[in-house]
Amino acid sequence: MKTLKITTIATSVLAASSFSQVALADVESNFGATSNYLWRGVSQSGNAPSLSGGIDYSDESGFYAGSWVGTIDWTDETSDDKGAEVDFYAGFGGEAGDFGYDVGYIYYYYPATGYEDSNFGEIYLNGSFGDLGFGVAYTINSDADDDVPFGTGDLYYNVSYGFDLSNDYTLGLTYGYYDFDTPSIDVDYGHFQVDLGKGDFTLTISKADKESGSDDTNFAVSWGTTF
Repeated sequence: MKTLKITTIATSVLAASSFSQVALADVESNFGATSNYLWRGVSQSGNAPSLSGGIDYSDESGFYAGSWVGTIDWTDETSDDKGAEVDFYAGFGGEAGDFGYDVGYIYYYYPATGYEDSNFGEIYLNGSFGDLGFGVAYTINSDADDDVPFGTGDLYYNVSYGFDLSNDYTLGLTYGYYDFDTPSIDVDYGHFQVDLGKGDFTLTISKADKESGSDDTNFAVSWGTTF
């Protein structure tokens, strides 16, 4: 399904003491390319390259909203049918002491023919403390049938930790677990991901449990920029 590329931009402006605080708005665009679009441990592009782009609005209060589009391919090797994922999201993020928080809603929309039953929306809560990150997402609405994955009631949990390495490299470790609300079938799975980044480039190694549909180790090289 998708990648949650949400950036919360906090901009503070302190006016002179004789003036009230001013809230400034910021608009930022992004563009990216990857050799394999991985989302929650599963390839969304058929282990093939994917392009993406988006636009985000944020203001000083912590409110943000935006949209992101990426190319996908859920078909098998005998089909040339491909599609797109369009995400719409809005939320509020900020800090309370040493803790960071981000709460919002995201809707995953698939406009291509054959993808109609795949649309769904999640509410999410993410937190951070130093280099430690954690979050949970709950599927609140879905076009999928009952008792199938990616339907209403699904939960996704994740925890991550980031390191700053020498020569401006960064290392990120993530573990996620998808808990599907499917009493008749057991398709819950966990996945582990390692991200090595420098500048605009990231090398990703990801492996998910076989219940995800594949327990192969996936690799991706990604590039992204904002403007």
